[in-house]
Amino acid sequence: MQNEKIIYSDEDHKCIVFSFDNEEVNESFLAVNQYLIVHKNSAILIDPGSEAVYDEVYDAVCKYIDIKNLQYIFYSHQDPDVAGSIAKWSVSCGAKQIVSKQWVRFMSHYGLMNFNRIIPLDDKGATIHFGEHYLQFIPAHFLHSPGNFSLYDSYSKTLFSGDIGASITFEYGARAEDVKFEDIKDSLEGFHKRYMAGNRFCKAWVKEVRKYDIETMAPQHGSTLKGDNYRQFLSWFENLECGGDLIESIY
Repeated sequence: MQNEKIIYSDEDHKCIVFSFDNEEVNESFLAVNQYLIVHKNSAILIDPGSEAVYDEVYDAVCKYIDIKNLQYIFYSHQDPDVAGSIAKWSVSCGAKQIVSKQWVRFMSHYGLMNFNRIIPLDDKGATIHFGEHYLQFIPAHFLHSPGNFSLYDSYSKTLFSGDIGASITFEYGARAEDVKFEDIKDSLEGFHKRYMAGNRFCKAWVKEVRKYDIETMAPQHGSTLKGDNYRQFLSWFENLECGGDLIESIY
C-alpha cells in the first residue's frame, strides 16, 4: 500500500503527505492525512493524528529528517484524529507543539503532562520564520472547531487547510492524484454543510486566505486541490450555506 507522497520538492524544501489507516477496521476508521514540511535540516509536522497511527507516522517522519531536527508539531484543532497522539510526540521528540490557546488545557485529556513546549496560538494567528521563508497560521475558527487554524507555507505556496476542503468519501492523500473540483463537489457538500458553523465564517476565512499566493490546498482528509480547482473551491465555499444557516432543517 502506498502511504506517502511528495507534493512539493526541490533541493532545499519538501512537503510530504502520509495517509495511514487501520486496515483491520477500515469500515469504521476515519482516514487522515498527516503532512511534513522539511526545509534543509528543519521540519514541521502537521496534524500527526491519533495514537493508533503514531508508530507509522513516527517511522515515516524519520525517513525524511532526524527526529531531533523536528522543530515544530502543529495541531490545527483539538480533535482526536488531529491531536490524539500529542502525549507520545511530547515524549519522543523535543519539538515545540503549536495549538490554539482555546485547546491547550484540554490536551491533558490525551495524556499530555508536560506543557513547557506548547506554543498557544492567539485567535488572530501568528507568523513563524522557517528558513528564509515563513509559516503563517491563519484563523479558521468555527470551521469546524471554535479554535481552529490553517497553515500557509510561503516557500511551497501550499495551504494546509485542515478540515476545510475535506472530502471524506474520496480517495485521500498519498493514494489520490490532484483532483478536479467538480469531481469531488458532491462529496464536499454534505460534510461542509454539517461541520462548518455558518456562511459568515466561510466568508471570513476565504477573505483571509486570498491575501496569500497559494498554488495548492492540502486538506486533512481527501486530496489536494491546485490552481483553478482551488479557486473554484474558494468561490463555492464563500457562498455555502451551512451550520447555523440550516438550523431549521437540523432541529
